[in-house]
Amino acid sequence: MDKLFTKDALQYHALGRPGKLEVIPTKPYSTQRDLSLAYTPGVADPCLAINKNPVDVYKYTGKGNLVAVISNGTAVLGLGDIGPEAGKPVMEGKGLLFKVFADIDVFDIEINEKDPDKFVEIVKAIAPTFGGINLEDIKAPECFRIEEELKKILPIPLMHDDQHGTAIITAAGLLNALDINGKDISELKIVINGAGAAAISCTRLYIKLGARLENIFMFDSKGLIRTARTDLNEAKKQFARELPEISLKEALQGADMFLGLSVGGVMKRHMLLSMAEQPIVFALANPNPEIAYDEAMNTRSDIIMATGRSDFPNQINNVLGFPYIFRGALDVRATVINDHMKLAASHALAQLTKEPVPEEVNIAFNVNNLRFGREYIIPKPTDPRLIEEVAPAVAKAAMESGVAQKPITNWEAYKEELRKRLKTSNPLLRQIKTRAKHNPKRVALADAENYKTLKAAEIVLNEGLAEPILLGNATKIRAIIREHELELPNVHIVDPRSHEQNGLRKQFAELLFQRRQRKGMTFTSAKGLMLHRNYFASMMLKSGYADALVTGLTRNYPDSIRPVLQVIDRYQGAKIVSGMYIVNTNKGPIFFADCTVNKDPGWEQLVDITLQTCQCVKDFKITPRVALVSYSNFGSSDGEVPEKQRKAIEYLHQHHPELIVDGEIQANAALNPELLAESFSFSKLMGNPANVLIFPNLESGNIAYKLLQEIGKFEVIGPILNGLSESVQVLQMGCSVNEIVNMITIAVLDAQNKQERSNIQL
Repeated sequence: MDKLFTKDALQYHALGRPGKLEVIPTKPYSTQRDLSLAYTPGVADPCLAINKNPVDVYKYTGKGNLVAVISNGTAVLGLGDIGPEAGKPVMEGKGLLFKVFADIDVFDIEINEKDPDKFVEIVKAIAPTFGGINLEDIKAPECFRIEEELKKILPIPLMHDDQHGTAIITAAGLLNALDINGKDISELKIVINGAGAAAISCTRLYIKLGARLENIFMFDSKGLIRTARTDLNEAKKQFARELPEISLKEALQGADMFLGLSVGGVMKRHMLLSMAEQPIVFALANPNPEIAYDEAMNTRSDIIMATGRSDFPNQINNVLGFPYIFRGALDVRATVINDHMKLAASHALAQLTKEPVPEEVNIAFNVNNLRFGREYIIPKPTDPRLIEEVAPAVAKAAMESGVAQKPITNWEAYKEELRKRLKTSNPLLRQIKTRAKHNPKRVALADAENYKTLKAAEIVLNEGLAEPILLGNATKIRAIIREHELELPNVHIVDPRSHEQNGLRKQFAELLFQRRQRKGMTFTSAKGLMLHRNYFASMMLKSGYADALVTGLTRNYPDSIRPVLQVIDRYQGAKIVSGMYIVNTNKGPIFFADCTVNKDPGWEQLVDITLQTCQCVKDFKITPRVALVSYSNFGSSDGEVPEKQRKAIEYLHQHHPELIVDGEIQANAALNPELLAESFSFSKLMGNPANVLIFPNLESGNIAYKLLQEIGKFEVIGPILNGLSESVQVLQMGCSVNEIVNMITIAVLDAQNKQERSNIQL
């Protein structure tokens, strides 16, 4: 599990625009007429329309897609009662998840009020603003009363996620666990350790699924919840058993299920061994489960286990539920989130787990074929199908239970609308990082006497993305590490100029001299070049002392790439080296080539650039759809540029018919399927937009990606070098820490792919 550094968390929230959310206009506002329509006098007309027909507020305002995340800060994560201001970062974070996973807008509202009755009145008073309300981090037992009272008086969907989110997700896992072990929920002996909001809501939902109260043993910090106790609140009393005092150890004997929502380490090996055959263990304490995953799996092979952690199978993560539950509820304008809707979400999640897993999910978790079973009883949070399966299930349940005010009739159209909503959510970089973590590589960082490089090294080391090798003066590097309090324990530092590297410098010089002796290089000059970090790092990579190289932060691109090209071979069959950028647009990633290496390639070079780029895109597990762009559409204009694009396309169509590639074509036609269908229906690009653009020269490609980066504000990753036999990435001079981290991650993935292809050839 990634360790989060305090300073990184503080910087994440503070740097740039403080916080994690902003309000963005959805209508034009550039002209006086726009402003007159947006505010006075034009705004009067929708006001009067709503006054006449209040339901029109959903037609003329954003209420229908706006959720309030409301808290009083009395039970924030595991931090306790830290107050509304201290809880605000969590509420903003919840808002971010709503937007990213379900395209729901959020205002976070922190209320300085602990009295349940006053809290209810405040929420009631502000409720007309919102289409739904997500209560968050409110302590038990007050949270039960607050939710119940608000549900009685407010005609909009409302849910306390700390209660119901965990219940819905664990219920889905329980349904699938029972499918695996074949047990009947009505006969299940269930032991629950923890009696807070989540545990009580889980238990209530399990009873709705068919569990029997007489088979449930619930413990809090004072022991078994039983009728003889006088310290129970109303929420706990409904689960009190008329039993003598027994310990958790005694209760677990012969138990079929353990649900832990308590503290780490409370369950011991002998307790697990005493449970019934094929036990279900949901140990959800974070960050340390009630029993460690590895310990549990080593204790019993028949266990079905889930935790709250992302680094083990079967993570119980509330993000699997609340975004899609509210999405479905809002879309049918439900007046409440009822048990029927919650159970529908649980069943939808359980069923989704049994469906074939999309390849992008397999890629993200570095498995060949994730499938339903003991280690996969709940979907992964990155599964793109969640919104189109859970939200419709919730919407249907709202309609069936009579709480929907705006029924859906065309479900396929609705699912397509849901897919389009998430166009801004681009999982590419997340998947790349996940793949890197599964097989991190040694990455030489040639600019290690720079804080940005060292900060990036700290991040990739901490996240398990790579094993950084720092090149530079060891004294300077350690001084920067101390000055900025970076955590780089036992990191490998290599100083090419140090006495310790005399032998390696001589070895590398001899190798370089052998490569370049007929190209004007003497042995003396080769020895001198080994004092330069870029040459030394390139030779480290060439000689197997590193798996990848990242350089270029403090030198211009030509000076950085020259040593690489003199030392590293092109891969077999590659005639040139080319460069590519990833532009993360709101419609998905688009790959631009060549924007960095070849100034004015001929048509043969354009063929090589296209093939290299296609291979790289395939390495990202994306099918390339390639357009060779120009100012001409399929012969509409003459000139040197369109002519060489045509020749390249003619060759590609003849020798690589398997590729989806076409041109010469203008960029707007390549990216607009409707325009393409209207005028060029013969094109191989018909059906979907191109995701790879091959530019006729460096000038046009460089201008295009930089315009998108600055004016479009799209994230740009690169340049990514293609055509080399080893993994080398050259940074843009002066790039940010985040950009360095991205390029290190891509270098690791590139090294993995090159190693895999090399093994296949062997």
